[in-house]
Amino acid sequence: MTKKRNIIVGQSGGPTSVINSSLAGVYKTAKERGFDKVYGMLHGIQGLLDEQYVDLSSQIHTDMELELLMRTPSAFLGSCRYKLPEIHDNPAVYEKIFMILDKLGIEAFIYIGGNDSMDTIKKLSDYAIIKGHNQKFLGVPKTIDNDLAQTDHTPGFGSAAKYIAASTKEVIRDALCLTYNKEMITIIEIMGRNAGWLTGATALSRTEECDGPDLIYLPELPFDIDKFLNNVKELLKKKHSIVIAVSEGIKLMDGRYVCELSGGTNYVDAFGHKQLQGTAAYLASFLSAEIGCKTRSIEFSTLQRCASHMASRVDINEAFMVGGAAVKAADEGDTGKMVVIDRVSDDPYMSAASTYDVHLIANNEKLVPRNWVNQEGNYITDDFINYIEPLIQGDCQPFMVNGLPQHLVLK
Repeated sequence: MTKKRNIIVGQSGGPTSVINSSLAGVYKTAKERGFDKVYGMLHGIQGLLDEQYVDLSSQIHTDMELELLMRTPSAFLGSCRYKLPEIHDNPAVYEKIFMILDKLGIEAFIYIGGNDSMDTIKKLSDYAIIKGHNQKFLGVPKTIDNDLAQTDHTPGFGSAAKYIAASTKEVIRDALCLTYNKEMITIIEIMGRNAGWLTGATALSRTEECDGPDLIYLPELPFDIDKFLNNVKELLKKKHSIVIAVSEGIKLMDGRYVCELSGGTNYVDAFGHKQLQGTAAYLASFLSAEIGCKTRSIEFSTLQRCASHMASRVDINEAFMVGGAAVKAADEGDTGKMVVIDRVSDDPYMSAASTYDVHLIANNEKLVPRNWVNQEGNYITDDFINYIEPLIQGDCQPFMVNGLPQHLVLK
């Protein structure tokens, strides 16, 4: 009797508008390469520990449903933020995971996620080698933050950047119409704890008919609030409407987050990350008190990662590509790796997938290079624009029903 070949896939961390395109890539490639069952963990590794999983063939019956999955935002299987303990601290957790994998006849374990998810792949592949298990463990990159090491960029980033740039243009237009004989300052807060890739994307709104934001502040550089105030005052001598983009994670020279100046929040997740919110609101209030003009703050918040109606075609295709590449790598014997995107050409833009040792990726962050930020630290350079521009190209419109997007949902 031929041995069954099964594969399992999970999604972890903050979702993106294209994470399900990677899931579709995993499913389609696994079927093409002869895997019998493709299981989906419900809510990632945390759900797997509770033996919560689903046979994906019970959810995806047609090519049309696979296409619909690719255009559906958020994590179709559900996500989690669960930190696996160190192997020596709690080996029972690993024993349980591998008991479940053995019971399901799993040959390959695919995890779609960001930095913390790659830590999970690293630990599971290490345990498998130590204990002599045969399962292969592959990571699929996913994060709008674009902060994974060794890959040119991450799926999810291009679509988030496209949404941010388009929304920034619209905010700028809105602000301009309300400044007859009065001044107004608008501060836009963008996601980004330590890496400012998304905030820098606001500069893409600088086009023929739009000046783009006037100031951009990334978390890679210390934020000087006095210098900031002087910059704004100088700009107000030249124009009535000022739009400023700030990363949620900008910090003062002493290491405090700007959002903590207003009290902030004490919530910390399983990976020790503080919840950041209120940076733009604090700065708007500060400028209002110091300058006396109208101010407003805008948080794009979760809209940045779930706006599938603004997904980039390049991003959708690359997300699918890396999902398929993970299955191929696992099927050919790779383990303890993450699929990375290599930029083959800028003009015309071309990319390819390869794999890289997850030990050199997990728990490392890729930050915006210093020379991609101007000398004053309040805007980005053309190198940044040239890097990001190819990633937002093309559209992938959702299927519309009665004027609204249709999504594939778990049954």
